[in-house]
Amino acid sequence: MAVADRHGLPIAVGIASGERNEQKLVVETLQQRFLKELPQRLIGDRAYDSDPLDAELRAMGVEMIAPPHPRRRRKTQDGRPLRRYRRRWHVERLFAWMLRFRRLVTRYERHARNFLGFAKLACIVILLRQPIFNWRSANPARLLSTRLSDAL
Repeated sequence: MAVADRHGLPIAVGIASGERNEQKLVVETLQQRFLKELPQRLIGDRAYDSDPLDAELRAMGVEMIAPPHPRRRRKTQDGRPLRRYRRRWHVERLFAWMLRFRRLVTRYERHARNFLGFAKLACIVILLRQPIFNWRSANPARLLSTRLSDAL
């Protein structure tokens, strides 16, 4: 699971076994974030429309934006916050960037911590490829410390 910002850059990345529901992984992934501050809003698909998840994220100060599940009787959100749902493609772009790394597409690692290390390394490479890093005009160490802020 990965969390991206509004530009599609990684904020947090985490892994878990295949049997776990993604709703249960949201808080764990946010706790493994690269930045100190929490995002103000999270945008997810219909699977994230859950009252316990909304309550848990609201206690952390994060607003969950997800379209209502088709089996839900009462709607929890009106149409205004759901307009932001159209920007969900930024997260899909992050996954497309991560799939360029063969080591992540075909999992060669036997241990989960090694795979998580390569996933975080892929996030670092994605961040370094962004145009915000102008290596000629700025100190790279200062840029990395401000952009990654406690990565790994």
